[in-house]
Amino acid sequence: MKTDLTDTTASKINKALVKGRRAIGTPAVGMVLTLVVVTDEENAYDALKSASDASHEHPSRTLVVIKRVSRSLRDRTRSRLDAEVRVGADAGTGETVILRLYGDVVDHAQSVVLPLLLPDAPVVVWWPVNAPLDPAQDPLGALAQRRVTDTYACEKPVEELAARAAAYTPGDTDLSWTRITPWRSMLAAALDQVACQVQGVEVEGEEFNPSCELLAMWLADRLDVPVRRSRSAGPGLTAVRMDTDCGPISLDRADGSLATLSIQGQPQRAVALKRRETAELIAEELRRLDPDDTYASALRYGVERLKSPNGEGAPAKGEREGVPAPVESAAKAPADRATAQAPVKKAAAK
Repeated sequence: MKTDLTDTTASKINKALVKGRRAIGTPAVGMVLTLVVVTDEENAYDALKSASDASHEHPSRTLVVIKRVSRSLRDRTRSRLDAEVRVGADAGTGETVILRLYGDVVDHAQSVVLPLLLPDAPVVVWWPVNAPLDPAQDPLGALAQRRVTDTYACEKPVEELAARAAAYTPGDTDLSWTRITPWRSMLAAALDQVACQVQGVEVEGEEFNPSCELLAMWLADRLDVPVRRSRSAGPGLTAVRMDTDCGPISLDRADGSLATLSIQGQPQRAVALKRRETAELIAEELRRLDPDDTYASALRYGVERLKSPNGEGAPAKGEREGVPAPVESAAKAPADRATAQAPVKKAAAK
């Protein structure tokens, strides 16, 4: 069931939600959280489809906030809120409200979203594109327990990681980190099978892929060994090779779906390691609403430290040079914004 509301208010939207639930015969609210999606008109369809697919695992009220650009000065000073309310089969297993903001109300989106949040339920805010440098200080981000960004959608993703590290607040996460969960699990399982000391690691992948950088930082932070980044044509991450005192260990994925795990003294094994859709990534992030200390520790390790095996910033032999420096805003951010690192077992999987 769909209801279109033009030049409306949050109160009228709430009434439309109640009326819609009664019309389809489900007056009770059986949702577990509120998912706020902040996007633009261009990316709204894909974001809404991913959120709808994820709602099959996590029934939620999805609020899609679209900030429309006003073309004239008169339109910029005139506030208007249009809404599309979906319940029942049109909204997956929860409820969906598409909010289009015009004029001055664009700068006060939190005042529209706040009355529509489910009472006594967690709030997650997701920016598919154009995420703020400091999500926790954003007016919408301040309403949430979890704040999900995606540096892969940024123009300069590697520099964006430095800004995320400087502005990290417990509850922040990124889909570039979620994408490497299967890689981290597989590598941790491989190391559990051998009693060897890792001496060095090479991470191979696309040059400006933030997931490659995050995996390299995680390995460097957890294993305390030099990690070298090498380029490939992709797609995404293509290989991780570890040098150990018992022989090499490698996880190689050339086609984006099937990987080969090689351990010295053992037969090669084919493992499923396909690239996942955005809906699967969002569903994974919604399974946990507590701060991700492992992500925080890997993020704070710093992209620039991958240049040097001792973490002092000098390029190591055989490493690629020219890693982009952190953005200026990240360099100026206060160090006390980062939380204390929690002790995590070396090479622990998420």
